[in-house]
Amino acid sequence: QVQLVESGGGLVQPGGSLRLSCLASGSIFGIDSMGWYRQAPGKQRDMVARIIQGGTPIYADSVKGRFTISRDNAKNMVYLQMNSLKPEDTAVYYCNADIRTMPTLTYEFWGQGTQVTVSS
Repeated sequence: QVQLVESGGGLVQPGGSLRLSCLASGSIFGIDSMGWYRQAPGKQRDMVARIIQGGTPIYADSVKGRFTISRDNAKNMVYLQMNSLKPEDTAVYYCNADIRTMPTLTYEFWGQGTQVTVSS
């Protein structure tokens, strides 16, 4: 019933910027938290940034000062502004959300992922 769809990935030069977007749609009663994770080939999927309603965003140490996460609750969207990109940021980026489909029922959902490649 619920799906997350990411967009905004692509190829960018080192030092460049990208803005990722994630739209949640379906039978949504409420969204408790949303975040961005990334996975490079041969590595585990790690948290990049996460934000809860009314809370302070948290970031991986590797992206602090460069990435900014934000939410638009009215549109059920979350964004990741990525600045000063480095080759080490190359990965598939996934949107994640804890979504209440009913007042007392919460599920974790994942998007399909969007490729971010930082290269000269």
